[in-house]
Amino acid sequence: MTQPGHIPSPEDTFPNEYSTTVFLKNVVKAENVVIGDYTYYDSTNAPEQFEENNILFNYPFFGEKLIVGKFCQIAHGTKFLMGAANHRLDTATTYPFNVMGGIWRETSTPHIDELPHKGDTVVGNDVWLGRDCLIMPGVKIGDGAIVAAASVVTKDVAPYTVAGGNPARFLKRRFDEELTALLLAFRWWDLPPEEITTLLPVLCSPDLTLLKDTLRSRLARKEEQ
Repeated sequence: MTQPGHIPSPEDTFPNEYSTTVFLKNVVKAENVVIGDYTYYDSTNAPEQFEENNILFNYPFFGEKLIVGKFCQIAHGTKFLMGAANHRLDTATTYPFNVMGGIWRETSTPHIDELPHKGDTVVGNDVWLGRDCLIMPGVKIGDGAIVAAASVVTKDVAPYTVAGGNPARFLKRRFDEELTALLLAFRWWDLPPEEITTLLPVLCSPDLTLLKDTLRSRLARKEEQ
């Protein structure tokens, strides 16, 4: 647990005193799942068991990955459905006869060979997934996006937009085009924790004019270097 006056470490499993918040990279061990620093799952129901309870039908040999960026906020009950959960759609039946064994296994297509592949599921940085969301296989969610509670995400979500519903649809943009472009160019989540700490008064301020001015200045300074 982080001590007062110290910057939280991404290597802590439980970073605070509430014991409901888990930095996921420290508890998810599947070889096909990549989770960035400071991304957390918050739940009163065994948050450290996220891999077992919230990444469903995850079989690494299927060849598809789950990639989640840094500083994402994943609320209680949110689940990722991996590609191996699919059934074939291009035949008369979707029933997995091969899995049931016996002569059905001998006379049907191997189960893994018949499944559609949706590709990797990718969540960007600083994404907020609300309570009880379901993220379907192959979806791409951009940096800074928000997905409303109880949404089923079947299609890509653009950066810095809000999506919600079943199936989730575009609801609104979080910021104007200029600020969105500045944030995507600046990528604050890639800065060292010490530098992020100095920027918190700006990053956490509702003063978007100040935020724009700061990002413009920092980006200009970076270009000069």
